[in-house]
Amino acid sequence: MDILVRKSEVYGRVNAPASKSLTHRFLVCASLAEGKSVIRNPLICDDTLATIDALEKLGVFISVDKDRVMVEGDGLKPSKSINCRDSGTTLRFLVGMCSLLEGESFLTGSKRLMQRPIQPLLCALNELGADCRKVTNGISVRGRVKGGDVTMRGDISSQFVSSLLLISPLTEKGVSITLTTELESKPYVMLTIESQKMFGIGVESEGVERFKVRPQTYRHASVEVEGDWSSSSFLLAAGAVAGKVEVTGLNPRSLQADRKIIEVLRRMGARVEIGGSTVTVEKTDEFLLINLDVSDCPDLFPIVCILCSLAKGKSVITGIRRLRLKESDRVKAVATNLRRVGVHVNISGESFVINGGSGNLKPSVIDSFNDHRIAMAFGVMGLVVDGILIRNAECVNKSFPDFWSKLRFLGADVNER
Repeated sequence: MDILVRKSEVYGRVNAPASKSLTHRFLVCASLAEGKSVIRNPLICDDTLATIDALEKLGVFISVDKDRVMVEGDGLKPSKSINCRDSGTTLRFLVGMCSLLEGESFLTGSKRLMQRPIQPLLCALNELGADCRKVTNGISVRGRVKGGDVTMRGDISSQFVSSLLLISPLTEKGVSITLTTELESKPYVMLTIESQKMFGIGVESEGVERFKVRPQTYRHASVEVEGDWSSSSFLLAAGAVAGKVEVTGLNPRSLQADRKIIEVLRRMGARVEIGGSTVTVEKTDEFLLINLDVSDCPDLFPIVCILCSLAKGKSVITGIRRLRLKESDRVKAVATNLRRVGVHVNISGESFVINGGSGNLKPSVIDSFNDHRIAMAFGVMGLVVDGILIRNAECVNKSFPDFWSKLRFLGADVNER
């Protein structure tokens, strides 16, 4: 499916989609808990469905209704047929879970997923007593992991740390994790620890360099998934460039990394108001450039690049190294598409430099690179640059299935081609 977005104004109120990150974490915690857990307001999208299917292969009973998921995880068993599709979170969390089980499990996924980093996590699990290895077309995991002390890098993916934290309480010895490099995407690890706390697990930490988890038991729980700041960032940005948008269901004190979009929009001159769980963003006459380090909030990179391309002057975005390892090489994807629209981009080491200004921007055909965040970001650009055609626009189903319909509800000129 291709989507054409034409220059238009957006006004109105929409609900935030539920958090993908929290839905993944709650599903895993509930699956490791004794008894039945209820997850209210879950996000049902391609990625979380991949996690649900994978957990069911391990023997977890999951019942999905419109506004809740019931999970019962007693009696986990290994499986040699786990397909994680295109979800990096699913693969990394399930590799950890499989290491708790006696016997062999086999995990696979899309071609792109199998290219994404995972070796540091496999090495860490092996240090703790598992037998994990890459094999043809997938990953073989044999348990059972015993626990102990482990060191690993923290600058490749925070999901490696989260995967270890999630399984550590159920090891015989408990686990002590020492990071050998600075931890990037720190808020996501804090989100994991907070999720575990809601299921009765305590994690000790020394800053963000060392974590210790003693043997414990997950307790069943009833939890509610808060709104997703990552997906909502596109809706809020739409208000900043093309009108006024209210997004409800957001926690202004959330641990989610992409809550930083509020700071970004304010610094760029948008009018931002927060009232309870509602965030309102309105366009102003002046749109300012910004310099930003995205190492802790990498998912904001595509939409921040769009915002910078619409501001006059030079903006510098740093902390981009790991963005080459996402659903697409996001550095390449954003640069390629911005240049098609007429934006001058320069990439130098860890810096992404944008010379912005909407005066010379032109209609273009955008390659989504099968990346949901690329498609949504350039969908927002289409509100200002008349005639942005996005190829393979259905890739938004990975995290935000009704993105195009919500944009249309706000008044955007969005048409399927």
